[in-house]
Amino acid sequence: MGKNIIDKVWEQHVVHREDGKPDLLYIDLHLIHEVTSPQAFEGLRLAGRKVRRTDLCFATMDHNVPTKNLPTINDPIAKKQIMTLAENAKEFGIELADIGHPDQGIVHVIGPELGLTQPGKTIVCGDSHTATHGAFGAIAFGIGTSEVEHVLSTQTLWQLKPPTMEIRVNGDLGVGVTAKDIILAIIAKWGIGVGTGHIVEYTGEAIRKLSMEERMTICNMSIEAGAKAGLISPDETTVEFLRGRRHAPKGETFEEATKYWLSLASDADATYDVVLEIDAADIEPIVTWGTNPAMGVGVSQTVPTANDYDNETDRQALEKALQYMDLQEGQKITDIEVQHVFIGSCTNSRINDLRAAAEIVKGEKIATGVTGIVVPGSWSTKKQAEEEGLHEIFLAAGFEWRESGCSACLGMNEDVIPSGERCASTSNRNFEGRQGAGARTHLVSPAMAAAAAIHGRFVDVRQLQKQEA
Repeated sequence: MGKNIIDKVWEQHVVHREDGKPDLLYIDLHLIHEVTSPQAFEGLRLAGRKVRRTDLCFATMDHNVPTKNLPTINDPIAKKQIMTLAENAKEFGIELADIGHPDQGIVHVIGPELGLTQPGKTIVCGDSHTATHGAFGAIAFGIGTSEVEHVLSTQTLWQLKPPTMEIRVNGDLGVGVTAKDIILAIIAKWGIGVGTGHIVEYTGEAIRKLSMEERMTICNMSIEAGAKAGLISPDETTVEFLRGRRHAPKGETFEEATKYWLSLASDADATYDVVLEIDAADIEPIVTWGTNPAMGVGVSQTVPTANDYDNETDRQALEKALQYMDLQEGQKITDIEVQHVFIGSCTNSRINDLRAAAEIVKGEKIATGVTGIVVPGSWSTKKQAEEEGLHEIFLAAGFEWRESGCSACLGMNEDVIPSGERCASTSNRNFEGRQGAGARTHLVSPAMAAAAAIHGRFVDVRQLQKQEA
């Protein structure tokens, strides 16, 4: 019987195993940012320990980094966390891409860009969206502060092996439908708990045809589906993305690595604990209307009504969400107006995301009363976008072109959505207050966010793209 990639990679990394107990896993790459690391380093300091493998660690600043007026940091807590990481990295000998460094950026963007993220690795970071790196065929997941300390000191981690799940996306996507719509459709169909406790592998024809940037979007939001991690088996698309990257193998070593990477792909007769299927043709551009990522529908549809639900708990959740979001049952999605548009986050801030948004924006102007910001995921992405002239398209349309950072995804520094106002956001979470106290977040793809900025409300991006064609 064949093996899936989850089992293959996990078994290769077990250092110690006892029946009925968690496995001790070797960790290949430890990514670090400023929010979850201070207590971990202090724990090492108090215990008189060193970082075991500094060469397998890489640190950057992302959550607290202001996206304008650098290097000024007005928030005292943000400033303290950033300064503390700089001090800890220096003391313990860890490579750091700090503010102003050409490699600085959102940790889940720079890992792949630098070639640190590779198939077959175990990757951890004190951040739930570490699942992003699974797009390369790695087992990647977020860990807590005490676990960060354990990895720093031992390069290992105690973990119970999760059950496996396959989510197969059959067929081809329609015009204007993106990776963001796939993952939002999956969560809308099965709920935020569908993957709870599992590592999910995404398979199927639609997945195979995605770029690496798109695959990262899918794996990134595995967390919003409740999963421990999400991944995609490596193929030639994976290999070509990594070719020539700074930390990727070189020359003959790269070709040898390629053979190993491709061998990790799930066998044709591999089995999983759970298998789910969805047809790509049934997916349309998704807009979330509520206060969790499962509260989403196609742009051509309406906000649900109480009659759409069978049980009282769901009806109460609907009522509560609509009250917070100030929406009506049965309201058309295309009637929802927005005041803010945020294009960025570890979900959708890569070069392909910016290109997709720029394609919609080109030659247009932001609607009156709408504020739009574009926040590239890294300095390197920002530089590439500027070389391609994308920034000029955004600026001409009335968007703000910012420095890299997590920004409005979680309402950091001054990038906060005002209470009672709506934001079309390319980020990953739409919980109450996520982008600021009282802020109302609608999760969408970069193209959908760009279109909302131009029209001042949600529009079906498929119609725009058909007109252009």
